[in-house]
Amino acid sequence: MAKLELLSPAGDMERLKMSVLYGADAVYLAGTSFGMRSFAGNFTPEELPLAVKYAHEHGVKVHVTVNTMPRNEEIAQLPAYLEQLQDAGVDALIVADMGAFTLAGKYAPKCQRHISTQQSIANYECAKAWYDLGAARVVLARELNLEEIRTIRQNTPKELEIETFGHGAMCVSYSGRCLLSNYMTGRDSNRGACAQPCRYQYALMEEKRPGEYFPVYEDEKGTYILNSRDMCMIDHLDDLIDAGVDCIKIEGRAKSAYYAAIVTGAYRHCIDDIAAGKPIDPVWRNEVEHVSHRIYSTGFYYGQPGQYTENSRYIREWQVTAIVESCDENGLALCSLRNKFSEGEELEVVGPDSRPFAITAGNMTDIDGNPLSEPRTPQSKFYIPLSKPVPPFTILRHSVELSAK
Repeated sequence: MAKLELLSPAGDMERLKMSVLYGADAVYLAGTSFGMRSFAGNFTPEELPLAVKYAHEHGVKVHVTVNTMPRNEEIAQLPAYLEQLQDAGVDALIVADMGAFTLAGKYAPKCQRHISTQQSIANYECAKAWYDLGAARVVLARELNLEEIRTIRQNTPKELEIETFGHGAMCVSYSGRCLLSNYMTGRDSNRGACAQPCRYQYALMEEKRPGEYFPVYEDEKGTYILNSRDMCMIDHLDDLIDAGVDCIKIEGRAKSAYYAAIVTGAYRHCIDDIAAGKPIDPVWRNEVEHVSHRIYSTGFYYGQPGQYTENSRYIREWQVTAIVESCDENGLALCSLRNKFSEGEELEVVGPDSRPFAITAGNMTDIDGNPLSEPRTPQSKFYIPLSKPVPPFTILRHSVELSAK
């Protein structure tokens, strides 16, 4: 069975390193312009070559989003920006606008051109048209089911790569092309500034009774009438491969480094198990439940997913306590604190290419060797003994209920 490429998010340098070390084949990120996630950390012109260098040193490709719809006053800035991306060594550009696509071919010819899901590619003639124009890959519309994807694969050149979303938040609008945010907040969703009004809780108010709210129900299930669930296809990777998908994308450039690490690691191991003809180890399937997420669905791959209208809250049942910076051969780890915890607490340890294991926190010391029962200051360094050596960027976490009520 063919092996899926795993494309993971990199909102900033920390998240890039996590995605790379936890098993991504490629990462996608944005510079400071023309990207659809303006509230992610993103990469300055000085940071971008360093990010590409780090990824390439680990055998990981870098895709950069240039997928906004530029206005007249912006388009003149695009050639210089594209040249900058090519000079940085970027492998591929993800574009949505025909003008940006054309300019990318002229000013960044060494970079592959991938067509963003914003283009809503939903049939094989559209996919072939982009291939004929020079696209190396198409990111298909999220509204397609597996049979539609299979038909596109069967009717397009084998050299054209097909990418689909496999995990993460789903936009309620058609391929993400939404104007709700523009109208309600003045933040343009197609220029990277969506305020996510689809997640708001709505009510009805009669004009002569201001301040008196009447609930809006769908089958009396709730008032989040525009809400969508998160996608999770980790149980169905073999179906994606069978349909002809070459690459799955994990959504989440604006999400945490912990999210990037854990979800990437989970999909990495499951993809490798399938490629090796082995049953998926349930420990990795369970990892996607350890990150902040909304109730999962399989999107439109198997038909209409149905709508969840009770709330738009995240499920948060685990919290990062520390990140390992170094560890000796005896398992004594130098860590950087993220959230406080106490001696005697049960922690889980999970790292790059290493299964989660449990420890009881104890015998900790500060950086000067003084006994420490409760690390409290964020980013402070401390030592903690682990039951075995682990690599840098290993995560310590504890179970804690943080879900909104």
